[in-house]
Amino acid sequence: MAAITRLSVLPCSRLSLIQRPAVRQFAINQVRALQTTTANKDIDSAAKFIGAGAATVGVAGSGAGIGSVFGSLIIGYARNPSLKQQLFSYAILGFALSEAMGLFCLMMAFLLLFAF
Repeated sequence: MAAITRLSVLPCSRLSLIQRPAVRQFAINQVRALQTTTANKDIDSAAKFIGAGAATVGVAGSGAGIGSVFGSLIIGYARNPSLKQQLFSYAILGFALSEAMGLFCLMMAFLLLFAF
């Protein structure tokens, strides 16, 4: 407030005011304050939450993939019980890959929330 009072009391033109170092720094600070408003921070925060929510949708796909893998394991075992060990190893591989994709989606959501 004191800086504004000093500006209004000085009897000189605007151009000479901007050329002075103290007044110039005050003007630069005022411009910077206008660039980072509360509305911009709110919009950035909302975009971050929307992005994190969209990234977690992949976790549901991972759950569906795991269900599909083990459902196919049961069907395959019912058709040919002698391939139980080989089918089970393929099912564990499918489970691991599907679970990894879900964890990658969750990791991206946490990165969006806490790193940016």
